[in-house]
Amino acid sequence: MSTLTRIVALFWKELLALWRDPRGRAAILIPPLVQGLVFGYAATFDLARVPIAIYDQDGSESARDLIAHFTGASAFHEVARIERDEAIAELIDSRRAVLVIRVGQDFSRDLVAGRGATLQLAVDGRNSNTALIAVNYVNNIVQDFNENWRRSHGQPGIPARLEVRSWFNPNLESRWFILPGLVGIITLVLATLVTALSLAREREEGTFDQLLVTPLRQVEVLIGKLMPGLVVGLIGSTILVLVARLWFRVPLIGSVPLLYLGVLLYLLSAVGMGLMISSFSRTQQQALLGAFLFVVPSVILSGFATPLANMPEAVQYVTYVNPLRYFLVVSRGIFLQDLTFKELWPELWPMAVIGVLTMAVATWLFRRRLQ
Repeated sequence: MSTLTRIVALFWKELLALWRDPRGRAAILIPPLVQGLVFGYAATFDLARVPIAIYDQDGSESARDLIAHFTGASAFHEVARIERDEAIAELIDSRRAVLVIRVGQDFSRDLVAGRGATLQLAVDGRNSNTALIAVNYVNNIVQDFNENWRRSHGQPGIPARLEVRSWFNPNLESRWFILPGLVGIITLVLATLVTALSLAREREEGTFDQLLVTPLRQVEVLIGKLMPGLVVGLIGSTILVLVARLWFRVPLIGSVPLLYLGVLLYLLSAVGMGLMISSFSRTQQQALLGAFLFVVPSVILSGFATPLANMPEAVQYVTYVNPLRYFLVVSRGIFLQDLTFKELWPELWPMAVIGVLTMAVATWLFRRRLQ
């Protein structure tokens, strides 16, 4: 028998062994299927129906023509017409609008005089990726309006100029958006992996049965398995907060105790999910695969990189059971906005509910394994 034949025979034997194992089949088929669907539906940087508000102080035909370019674009969705300056802050602070387009009262007069009319744009800079893409869309619309105006009026120069003001992130620096989000992602990875590997390591090393005959009570064993994930998650989040604030100079203008309240509620769901994965896993390799299958979709479905509003409606409903979705709002809101407990309560209580449910299921599975 030749070397190649022996290699092929061994390869075929390993492939059959993997396929005959139900867990092996699941490991081959489920991860790529789930990841492909999640990435395909959720991971898109194209913007659709971005909520915008219009503030038209001019009311002229030229202003209405320009506004029609925005309201008729598929990328934008008009949510309000405002008539006072104070409404701009209200809309952006409450996230009802990502952009507020303001047409000044001298817009048409400046156009006709060839002085270059100014169009003001207030943009929510908390999500710098969305803001930058949306501003590019606005620039394209203004350029189209300028070309049409020059052709119809024969005027040189730039008829309308865009003046952009970014709220909460004046320079639209991406690290101001990314680093507060990384606090949630890295904390999730650390806490989930540490907890997921706990029981799997015991079984793989053959010490799980020894754990059953120790004088420790079930609740003591459970707490002992959960605490490392909580501690490691807290250490990891603290390091990231310090790096973001001290090294990269990301502003932290909110309450640090409120931030850590959010971290603790968030960690409850992470370690609960990790223990659930560990209860189902017989080896550390299976635990790692389970953690990967949980963490990657959680990141994609959190709104970290791509807006939740861009996702299909069915996928948006799935994000409501994702604790990272809520923690990103808490982290970025405390870093950049100084949000209060009352303002963050809609994000805190879902994390608490998810944490309690995951911990309850994990406890039940853990006790079954100890029986």
